[in-house]
Amino acid sequence: MAPRHHLSTTAALLALLWGVCPALHAQDVRLDTIPVAVVDLYGLSTVSEVVVRRALAIAPGAPIPDSAARAAAIARVESIAGVRSARFNAVCCADSRGLLVYVGIEEEGAPTFRFAPAPTSDIRLPDEVVAAGEAFAVAFADAVAHGDFAETDTAGHAIMHWPAAGAVQRRFVDLAAEFASELRNVLHNSAHPEQRALAAQVLGYAPDKAAVVSDLSDALHDQDETVRNNAARVLALIALLAQRRPELGIEVPYEAFLAMLQSPVWTDRNKASFALAQLTTNRDPELISILRQGSLPALLEMARWNHLGHAGPALTILGRIAGLPEAEISAELAAGNRGAILAAAEEITDGEP
Repeated sequence: MAPRHHLSTTAALLALLWGVCPALHAQDVRLDTIPVAVVDLYGLSTVSEVVVRRALAIAPGAPIPDSAARAAAIARVESIAGVRSARFNAVCCADSRGLLVYVGIEEEGAPTFRFAPAPTSDIRLPDEVVAAGEAFAVAFADAVAHGDFAETDTAGHAIMHWPAAGAVQRRFVDLAAEFASELRNVLHNSAHPEQRALAAQVLGYAPDKAAVVSDLSDALHDQDETVRNNAARVLALIALLAQRRPELGIEVPYEAFLAMLQSPVWTDRNKASFALAQLTTNRDPELISILRQGSLPALLEMARWNHLGHAGPALTILGRIAGLPEAEISAELAAGNRGAILAAAEEITDGEP
């Protein structure tokens, strides 16, 4: 993987573990060619995991159910007493054994992550931005096909190692400067979610990162999960830059990320945990205290996800809440372990200091 300069050891390990793992949805084709590797659940507090798994009836090793069967499985879960809603995500290609299936449960009475009203204006991005977005999608697909997810982020935005993808991302830098007002307008007001998602992606390449933090933070409450996903990923990279270069005076607010940890949508939790792993690098006492008081159950669930790359950010946050040294957290992640971090975090939940 391409080097990430000036990162702490833990941050570098997170970057390696987290990677780029596209979430696949019901409209994606040829899912039936990829077997299920594992099924992880989250959002459970009072509802029985055994009951949910029985209702899902999705077995590791078997082909993933088609869209109709997945919808039926989710409907069965949502019929369970105490379940308000359920969400299905299949994540490719983070496990050589097949798809990682995540099913999020929103229980009755649980905290709800609320979205902003959908915008209604029929405005669109400039043709140059759309063309660049389409070119990046093609280049990214090629990178995925070749297993090349490497990227650098020293400037506060991602530049992939795959030449065609990196070239388009460098073009994003110019487009973000040239069309700053258009990008903001679309992000806030366009009725077209794919346009808002691309606007969030390209805004992350703005030369003045501090100037776009507010716009991207607002987008964390967008109705569309791809918009939220793009905005969260961009803000996480900006947060990394803020940690590396405090003289820039960039402040990334954490409140929306805390709320996203309660979301039934997997991409919300995935990106929120990654962003909060960056925002806790300096162990700000206020943020650590808030996480300890309100986010331990969600973080512990995520830290137990089968795929260590997806569990890694939550493990890092839990290690910091528990007061473990960065060297110890880094060593655990590098060795592919999580026992010491989980044990320390569980002591907190049991009331120990």
